[in-house]
Amino acid sequence: MNPAQLHILKHRDHMKDLRRYLVFKYIQYLVLPSPNTIITLLGLLASLYVMLILTFPSVSRKSTVVFISNIAQADILAGCSILSAITTGMIRSETSSASFQSGLRQNFQIANVHASSLLLSCVSLEAFLITFLPVETRHIRNVRCARVASKIIWTAVITECFLYQLECIKCLDISHRQVQLLLNFCYDTTAWLKLLIYPIGILLRIFNVYLFYKMYF
Repeated sequence: MNPAQLHILKHRDHMKDLRRYLVFKYIQYLVLPSPNTIITLLGLLASLYVMLILTFPSVSRKSTVVFISNIAQADILAGCSILSAITTGMIRSETSSASFQSGLRQNFQIANVHASSLLLSCVSLEAFLITFLPVETRHIRNVRCARVASKIIWTAVITECFLYQLECIKCLDISHRQVQLLLNFCYDTTAWLKLLIYPIGILLRIFNVYLFYKMYF
């Protein structure tokens, strides 16, 4: 790419690209029933492009852009999952290590899907508030609140995946009573969490469909 083309790319309006990216992500995470390798790779490439254009000065720094930036960053976890799968196939390891690596790979994928779904729901909610309550919600539709919401989402998702990863050490014999009690509490919490995740995912889909229905019909 020559300097003239780069200058045009930097200073043109990228809002259409960001809208197409959001549509693709809605289909990937809230329409398709399960992750698909080809779609995941296409999404990863799209996220790399979005991360590039978000560095350009022509892109406005709004709350929606904060959510889009976090969605793009979440796809790094999908890349880590793919890389982990490749390395696991190439390198043989012990059973306990293989179990840990398999759990880590699954957690990368879970974190990617759950964080992206929640962030996309924030974008939907913001669009709904702009459409129906533009004046009343102006004080919460800002960059600071978007960053706070993103941090809360990442904290919740990382905590969830940490609990899942702890299950990989269930087979270990831990003699310390207090540690064992804490781990048992974590295992029980994880069991309840797994029961709640599926209905929460269904509710998120219904929530997004309802918001789009209200906005467009």
